[in-house]
Amino acid sequence: MAGTRRRRKENTGPVPVRYYDYSLVAVLVFLVCFGLVMLYSTSAYTALIENDDSMYYFKRQILFCGAGFVIIYIVSRINYHWYIGKAKAIYFFSLFLMLLVKTPLGKEVNGARRWIRLPLGQQFQPSELAKIAVILFIPVVICKMGKEFRSLQGAAKTLAWGGVCAAAVLFLTDNLSTAVIVFGITYIVVAVAHPWTKAFLALAGTGVAGLVAFVLFFGSSLASSSDFRLRRLAVWLNPEQYADGLGYQTLQGLYAIGSGGFFGKGLGNSAQKMVIPEVQNDMILTVICEELGVFGVIVVLVLFGMLLYRILFIAQNAPDMYGSLVVTGIFAHIALQVFLNIAVVTKMIPNTGVTLPFISYGGTSVLFLMAEMGIVLGVSRTIKLSE
Repeated sequence: MAGTRRRRKENTGPVPVRYYDYSLVAVLVFLVCFGLVMLYSTSAYTALIENDDSMYYFKRQILFCGAGFVIIYIVSRINYHWYIGKAKAIYFFSLFLMLLVKTPLGKEVNGARRWIRLPLGQQFQPSELAKIAVILFIPVVICKMGKEFRSLQGAAKTLAWGGVCAAAVLFLTDNLSTAVIVFGITYIVVAVAHPWTKAFLALAGTGVAGLVAFVLFFGSSLASSSDFRLRRLAVWLNPEQYADGLGYQTLQGLYAIGSGGFFGKGLGNSAQKMVIPEVQNDMILTVICEELGVFGVIVVLVLFGMLLYRILFIAQNAPDMYGSLVVTGIFAHIALQVFLNIAVVTKMIPNTGVTLPFISYGGTSVLFLMAEMGIVLGVSRTIKLSE
């Protein structure tokens, strides 16, 4: 046969493969299931006394978690670049919702006015939206600034956006701990994106050292302050002097931690959960310590470590700067909240009311945390690996 057929050259180069972080999903599912078990063990007694139903908190939380996984699936299918055009509107909408707390729509719970009334007896905490608002909006500000962000003035402008949102959380919802988290997220994202990262870390360390020095030198005079936050500092230094008042929760939590030993008393056998106020919220780790011991706490820390590692991996491999900074903000949020909760229950810092992510009771918190996980998985879907 005359002539020869030319064979097509096969492409022997690397073939890009779409990535999806199933490891992150597995850790998240395990963490949520563990949290539900511990929530029931922690809250059954209180729920039976207050609501005549030992599964009251458990049933509500499992509904929120189920809705949360639906949110994860929906949000993970959204191209994260869509948020670039919506982030500023979300930011100002969060400010508007926090302003509503000061209106008749605001609802007071346990002496704190931080919620908005919703139909069917539900409530919504707008400060949770503020966290996602800065996570989505601060990276937009950084990306749009370009080279201007590298200057000190550009970094200061970016921090100001986070500072305004944090101030709104503090003064409109009277929530110092969430204000610290909101500004902390902003600061970490700016520090990671800016070329002067070491300078930002040094500045943060100096600020923390100055605050500690202030508390140690003036702690004794804070007890007579009219500001309850300053009185909390005095209680933190000497909780035994306030055992019947502001120091009661801290001391009972420490008793729970101390009585657990290495393997704990066994699931459901905690005694302190019957006397610790709001134990299913920010003090749930104390019951984990009492029932599962140091071993149980190690398991919790390992789970959070694995979760943060997977989030960090996605942040490092995101296809563009915006995706990387958004995931970095989510990493900062979860890391800050875990650290603050553990620091409070171990008396490293004063009581703040910060909950333990995915484990503590709280519908608004769970839904927004799940939405954040959906955003992380949405970014992970755009990562291309070479086969």
